[in-house]
Amino acid sequence: MSLPTGFDFWNIVPEQGDYYNPDFITMQNDTVREEGYITNIITNKAIDWMSNRRDKGRPFALFIHHKACHRNWLPEMKYLYEYEDKTFPLPATLWDNYEGRIAAQTAEMNILKHMDIIYDNKMLLPGQTSRLKDRYLHYLGRLDTEGLLRYDTLYNRLSRDFYSRKWTDKELMVFKYQRYMRDYAKVLKSLDDEVGRTLDYLKEQGLLDNTLVVYTSDQGFYMGEHGWFDKRFMYEESLNTPLVMMLPKGLKRRGVITDMVQNIDYAPTFLDLAGASIPTDIQGRSLLPLLKGAKSPKKWRDAVYYHFYEYPAEHSVKRHYGVRTQRYSLIHFYNDIDVWELYDLQEDPAQLRNIYDTADPKLIKTLKAKLIELQMLYDDEFAMSKN
Repeated sequence: MSLPTGFDFWNIVPEQGDYYNPDFITMQNDTVREEGYITNIITNKAIDWMSNRRDKGRPFALFIHHKACHRNWLPEMKYLYEYEDKTFPLPATLWDNYEGRIAAQTAEMNILKHMDIIYDNKMLLPGQTSRLKDRYLHYLGRLDTEGLLRYDTLYNRLSRDFYSRKWTDKELMVFKYQRYMRDYAKVLKSLDDEVGRTLDYLKEQGLLDNTLVVYTSDQGFYMGEHGWFDKRFMYEESLNTPLVMMLPKGLKRRGVITDMVQNIDYAPTFLDLAGASIPTDIQGRSLLPLLKGAKSPKKWRDAVYYHFYEYPAEHSVKRHYGVRTQRYSLIHFYNDIDVWELYDLQEDPAQLRNIYDTADPKLIKTLKAKLIELQMLYDDEFAMSKN
C-alpha cells in the first residue's frame, strides 16, 4: 500500500472510506474530516479541480473513484425513504441449491445465511447483536445528531417490526433480499445523480465533445443471483464488469460492443488516445480500433482469463482460475480441493449445470489448451503448476 504517485493533485479516502462525514487523506498526508455525503463530496472535489486547479491549456485525465456502492449501503438522507414502497422481482436463481458445484456450496455469501442482519440489513434494537454490529455503529457514529435522528426514525421502526415477527427461512430470505436491494438502490441513486452532475459540467464548459468519459467498476456484483451478494467467483454475474463509454468526436462506434474486452485494456486505450507510446510490458490491448468502428479486428482475443486466489479470507470463496470463451466457461478450483467445472453458456446461461464430467473430451482438451495459452501469455506460472 502507498499513497498515489505521479498525479498533479489527489485526495483519497482511508481504506474504503465512510458514507457520512468522511475522512480524506490530502497530498500533505493530513487526514481531514469533511461534512456531508461522500458521493457528493467526491464529485465536488472533481468539479473543483476541473474549474480551479487544472491547467486549462492542456489535456487532462481525471479519475473519479467513488465509494458507492460498496457495503454497507448507507443512503444519502434525501433518499432515506426512496424505494421503501418498491418490491424488487426475485432473481430466478435466488433459491439455487448449488448442486454439482462444491465450491459454491462452501462459500459464505448467501443472503439468508451470511448477510449480516444488523450491518447489512440495519435491523438493530437494544440487546440485539451480530458479528458486525460494532462496525455498523462506528459508521452511524459519524452522523450528527439531526442526521442520526432522521436515520433512526426509519430504521428503528423497521427493526421493531422485524423483531416482532417469527420468520421462516424462505420469508427471511425474501425480507433480507428486499432490504438489501432497497438500500443498494438508494446509494446507487445518489451515484447516478453525481455522474449526471459531472456530465452536465462537462457539457456546460464545452468539454463533452472532446472528452472520453468512461464509467466502469472493479467487478460485477451478485444482486441475489444464486442467492448471493458480493463477488469473487468467476461465474457470469461477477466476471462481467460494467463498462460504458461516452465517446468524443472522431470515434464512431455506437451501441453494444460484443468483442471481449478486459480492464487491463484501459491503460493502453488511454495512452493510445493521447498519442503516447504503449509500454511493451502492458498486458492489455488498446480498444481504439473498436471505438473507431472496427468490428472484430483481426487477431482480437477470443477468450478471457481469470484467477482468484484470496482464500482463506472473507466469504470463503475457493481459489480458482479459468477461461471464458464466447460460449463456454471452464473453471478449476484448487488449493484444498481439486474440482473442474464447465458450463455451456448458450444452453445454460445461469450456470446451474456443471457438465465437465459429461462433456466431449475434445472440447475440454481445446479449452484447457486455451487456458494454458493464456496462463503463459500472462505469465501465471503458479496457476500452470496446478493444472
